[in-house]
Amino acid sequence: MEEKKYNDAEDIYSKILRAGRRTYFFDVRSTKAGDYYLTISESKKFTNEDGSFYFKKHKIYLYKEDFQGFNDLVKEMTQYIIDEKGLEVISERHQKDYVKEDHQSKVEEKEDIEEVEKKEGVEKEEETKENKSSSEENFTDVDFDDI
Repeated sequence: MEEKKYNDAEDIYSKILRAGRRTYFFDVRSTKAGDYYLTISESKKFTNEDGSFYFKKHKIYLYKEDFQGFNDLVKEMTQYIIDEKGLEVISERHQKDYVKEDHQSKVEEKEDIEEVEKKEGVEKEEETKENKSSSEENFTDVDFDDI
């Protein structure tokens, strides 16, 4: 059997959450004894003045005996933030991204509305033509000199 070094813990199951410049890695790993634990890593991209970039990484090791307390506090704290500040992201950087996405969805929605209005406009035009032709049949030509 191959001997594993402490840093070479086996990855059992992994998920990635990309969030702008940040990426979160959730990894289930195995201890030397064969038990499982969770690592949560944050990797954040930074740019040097010369244009090159680097990543800062932070890692949390979470063991089974701490899951319930950790989970309870994460739920409590996230709910507190939502209750106090709502779900809207208000930082300038995120707001710009949000405005761009919102603008794009509004543009798409406007295009959809315009497309529907064009279709309805064609139908309205046809109805107007039908109404006009039927009203023209019932129309009496009046000369104002006659009045």
